[in-house]
Amino acid sequence: MPEYLAPGVYVEEVSFRSKSIEGVPTSTTGFVGVTRFGPVQYADGPKTTEPRLITSFTEFESVYGGLEPLAVGATALTAEEHLPYTAHAARAFFLNGGARLYVSRVFVPRSGTDLGIASTSVQVGSTTAKWKARWPGSFGNVWVDSQVVRSKNIAYIDNDLGGIVQVRRAKKGAVVEIITSGTPPTGNAPLVIGNLAQVDIDGDGKQVFVRGGATVTPNVTDIIQLVELRVLVKVTPERTSFYDELGADPAQTRYVGKILQKDDPEDENAVIWLDYDPDLAGDDAAAKLMVALQGNTTKRLTGGNDGQMPAPSDLAGSAADPDNASIKATGLEALGEIEDIAIVAAPDSGTYEDEDLCAAATDALIRHAEAQRYRIAVVDAPAHSSISKVREFRGRFDSKYAALYHPWIEILDPTQRPAQGAPPDRLLLPPSGFVTGIYARSDIERGVHKAPANEVVNGLTKFELNINKPRQDVLNPEGINALRFFEGRGNRVWGARTMSSDPEWKYVNVRRLFIYLEHSIDKGTQWAVFEPNNERLWANVRQTIEDFLYVLWKDGALLGTKPEEAYFVRCDRTTMTQNDLDNGRLICLIGVAPTKPAEFVIFRIGQYTANAKA
Repeated sequence: MPEYLAPGVYVEEVSFRSKSIEGVPTSTTGFVGVTRFGPVQYADGPKTTEPRLITSFTEFESVYGGLEPLAVGATALTAEEHLPYTAHAARAFFLNGGARLYVSRVFVPRSGTDLGIASTSVQVGSTTAKWKARWPGSFGNVWVDSQVVRSKNIAYIDNDLGGIVQVRRAKKGAVVEIITSGTPPTGNAPLVIGNLAQVDIDGDGKQVFVRGGATVTPNVTDIIQLVELRVLVKVTPERTSFYDELGADPAQTRYVGKILQKDDPEDENAVIWLDYDPDLAGDDAAAKLMVALQGNTTKRLTGGNDGQMPAPSDLAGSAADPDNASIKATGLEALGEIEDIAIVAAPDSGTYEDEDLCAAATDALIRHAEAQRYRIAVVDAPAHSSISKVREFRGRFDSKYAALYHPWIEILDPTQRPAQGAPPDRLLLPPSGFVTGIYARSDIERGVHKAPANEVVNGLTKFELNINKPRQDVLNPEGINALRFFEGRGNRVWGARTMSSDPEWKYVNVRRLFIYLEHSIDKGTQWAVFEPNNERLWANVRQTIEDFLYVLWKDGALLGTKPEEAYFVRCDRTTMTQNDLDNGRLICLIGVAPTKPAEFVIFRIGQYTANAKA
């Protein structure tokens, strides 16, 4: 009860309605795999290594690189071409209706001394500044050009102001060029250290100019102009990044080492950062950095490589160290830290030449989904699997949190331009990218209770194998979902079964509906923790869950012509003993009747006579 200690009028807010449960997102997907670039945990790397949320394939390319092949191997001599299956899966995901994708990049360096990070050095006085790629990969071998921009606002000394001049936009730390005679340089004319000074503020709050540690007093005839940097980064022929109005001193707001820093640059997708310690450059550190960056002739970063092919254990990843903030989670473990993900896939899992490695990677994916409870794994069979091999592969697993799709999918190579008279190049891709996009599309258009089957597959030329009805008669009972072509109806997903031997969890949509229910109720009833465990709380919990289930029934997710046939919720003395109450347990029993897919549509037709009675 509130305290009333003095006479007066007290106004209180009271809720007369039950709490509401908001359904959790079901279409958010997570991929783990090898990409050309992007956030990844590595020694002495940026702290921002968490999986990035991607909402379009254009955004994926800017963060994780494009569709060009990788050179994967222990050395440059042993490196072999490897398709960026994760990038292709992301492209297929968005082509088929996906909207939100988290990507956990996996990178294995060639050695402890070769981390695959591109860089180029610039001599600055007695020390060195380095342009470095933010992440490992050959994608980081970019071209960097630093240009000098001279302010158009030229300032002259004015005796009426006592010889004090205010150079516009030249705050503390800015570099200015003082021209004592002749025509002021323009454009990208080379800087001369002797002409440069740094702006400082004296005790009266006025600008003073410092060169070599000593104050410089300009003459009346001197011309003073602000000097700034402009950095151009050519990543690909189609992508050039520009960073303007940069300064060379840490005191400046737009200091180049701050705008292009390792951990939190102004541009979240910046490819490079500047590694430079001005304290080691001595006097005129800012001016020296400006001159050095402008005069740098080694503009191409080198040394970036794509590392080695990760093992299944690398895809599984490792958990973050709670006692060391610099050690982040990797692989699937990193996806486990993101609560919104409801679908997971590992597009590289079926690309190993050894089928045992494919099985190990798939096992890691399934174990991840089971451990997280609120997500389902979309599984790829090994590449080039025959009907017999895919059945053998399926027989290795039994999980209600995973679904297997077969066969692989052929597409035209999107990186190649067609040449007249020559057949276009074709690629063979795992189906998980296409299928996860269809999951998301079905959820958005119909709801999680709708089986993600009899849905059109977009962005392909054909399936690797032609699965007809006799072949699917073998695959379907074993929980292998077929991708089939139908004349006049196109390419479709023609299966909706999990990899479970338990008939109660045979269908993908039933499993995902219960995941949705459990997760939504879990999140939507957290308010009940530590509330007084009595009839009032029980009634509130019952009403909250019944309201949520009623909406699902109205949407067609549950069977029954009336709510009583579709679900029940019990939370009273029949579900809890006195021992439960004494130990602080509130137990609520919920039963729902999910709709299952019409997998076999049967019409029974017979003859009848005109005078037969119904």
